[in-house]
Amino acid sequence: MVNHLDSSIACSLRQEDKLMLKADLNPRRVHITFAGETIADSTRVITLHERGKLPVYYFPQVDVSQQFLVKTELQTHCPIKGDASYWTIQVGERISENAVWGYENPLKDIESIKGFVAFYWNKVDAWYEEEEQIFVHPRDPYKRVDAIQSSRHVQIVLDGIKLADSRRPMIVFETGVPVRYYLPIEDVDQNVLTANDKQTSCPYKGDASYWTAVLNGQTYENIVWSYLNPIPEIPKIAGLMSFYNEQVDVYVDGELQPKPKWYYSALEFFNETEVTVRRQ
Repeated sequence: MVNHLDSSIACSLRQEDKLMLKADLNPRRVHITFAGETIADSTRVITLHERGKLPVYYFPQVDVSQQFLVKTELQTHCPIKGDASYWTIQVGERISENAVWGYENPLKDIESIKGFVAFYWNKVDAWYEEEEQIFVHPRDPYKRVDAIQSSRHVQIVLDGIKLADSRRPMIVFETGVPVRYYLPIEDVDQNVLTANDKQTSCPYKGDASYWTAVLNGQTYENIVWSYLNPIPEIPKIAGLMSFYNEQVDVYVDGELQPKPKWYYSALEFFNETEVTVRRQ
């Protein structure tokens, strides 16, 4: 079956005229390591998009090192994909339980993943696209991340107190994510901010550091973040600070911005007529 995959693979279970699943053949080489061994290495990975969820990589079983997998008794059921079987990874004395799953007999609308398995991201040691390590989750080919220099007047207000005032924001437009305003540190009131130990990672930007604000006796945890050393694809936000639009009032050119909405999957903002689907 692997030899007959098209670049866009049918998986078209519908719900109220919405496409619930879409699978694409990923042209990148993707490989996974665990305990010093390559567990999977393939140029024929399927990227599965499911409405409301992050994308998932599915590997042809022929490209997975079967000697490191032990099938378990665990089974789960998905109403749009079918019954899932699970495998544990074992390399020497290291074990990662139920780290791999696959639909051995998937439902008709998603037969394209038959013979493929997926891995829990955090149950292996490292993921790579070509020779670059990737983090958190697969990069979505339907997502864009653009950092654009602007002269718009951005003000950040919290609890009636102005925390930032800038006419030189770097505005980041990311598909499915609220618009973010990254501001020079000089334009942000550092007197109310304290750096903390929290860190998160983003597959499109890198590792983020966080600050907490204390205003009028109230603490606002992790309300500001910055990518001090972003990945090479987005260097323009290095060292700039951004606030959670959801927790502060953001004024742009004097106009209060509405509270934003998040999307996890490209299918969240596509309906069936906007996504090309070809059947096997």
